[in-house]
Amino acid sequence: MTKPVSVALKRLDHAADLPLPAYETAHAAGMDLMACVPADMELAPGGRALIPTGFAIALPEGFEAQVRPRSGLAAKHGITVLNAPGTIDADYRGEIGVILINHGDVAFAVRRGMRIAQMVVAPVARVTWNEQDSLDDTGRGAGGFGSTGTGKRG
Repeated sequence: MTKPVSVALKRLDHAADLPLPAYETAHAAGMDLMACVPADMELAPGGRALIPTGFAIALPEGFEAQVRPRSGLAAKHGITVLNAPGTIDADYRGEIGVILINHGDVAFAVRRGMRIAQMVVAPVARVTWNEQDSLDDTGRGAGGFGSTGTGKRG
């Protein structure tokens, strides 16, 4: 197991009654984020809303946090994170928010304390560009956007 990364977290006043983000199982990659809405709200079919979580973080330099959908909400209700994965940069200090969208056919109730998304903290690689006149050849080449097909490989 890798060594945990220490991340400073500030619980905001409107989240005093909610637990901090947590891993729900021993080997979970993401911590569940909870809705910190002041009252239940309805997300209409096709609707979207920025849902507060009630906390802010200070990631160490060289890390990011990704906000991702919860598979159960997506499969059962059509609820997902609109900008998935949402990126939280190491220099952001505001409240973490989750942009939910309802792709389902019926309205969805977002309740205070409901687990609405998950957050994964990961290292970030910084890039320096090495501009070239040509790139090495590969079997795939420039094929993209479905160029490998969807059929069964035989």
